[in-house]
Amino acid sequence: MRLLNLPIFLVLGSLSGHKNSLNTVFSNIGRRMSSEVEKARTSVRTQGPTIFSKIIDKEIPADIIYEDDDCLAFRDISPQAPTHFLVIPKKQIPTLDSASSEHEKVFPFLRFHMTIYVKLLGHLMLVCSQVAQKEGLASGYRVVVNNGPDGAQSVYHLHLHVLGGRQMQWPPG
Repeated sequence: MRLLNLPIFLVLGSLSGHKNSLNTVFSNIGRRMSSEVEKARTSVRTQGPTIFSKIIDKEIPADIIYEDDDCLAFRDISPQAPTHFLVIPKKQIPTLDSASSEHEKVFPFLRFHMTIYVKLLGHLMLVCSQVAQKEGLASGYRVVVNNGPDGAQSVYHLHLHVLGGRQMQWPPG
């Protein structure tokens, strides 16, 4: 076991024989991440329907918590935090890198008696914020986009993970 890269409180906790809950949390996170990385390695980039396309088309069930004409938010089936949901565009964009000017649909919003125009990617971020507030994440949350194989993207339909309900750790991975 390499102790040099571990924070001092984890090293001391394991050396003293005391059960350290943070040590358990970090080891569980590593196992979860490994399975996500493994899924990403075995996934195939596709322009065809993805599992998210099937959720959008209501072909398979999902716990949908928000929907408008351009995006959808639903709870993750394998949550990595007490609150974990995904926000996806209804138009299939395989990766963040493949988003282009063609995805620059303008959305009018009224706020403070002014019209603010937000493009699709910005709209997804606003939906993350609105749903996070509705889900009780006022004290904070994390938004993650896994992009491409090295980013551990396992479904090639752009999606934003929103995680909260506990103190997030750093570094994430």
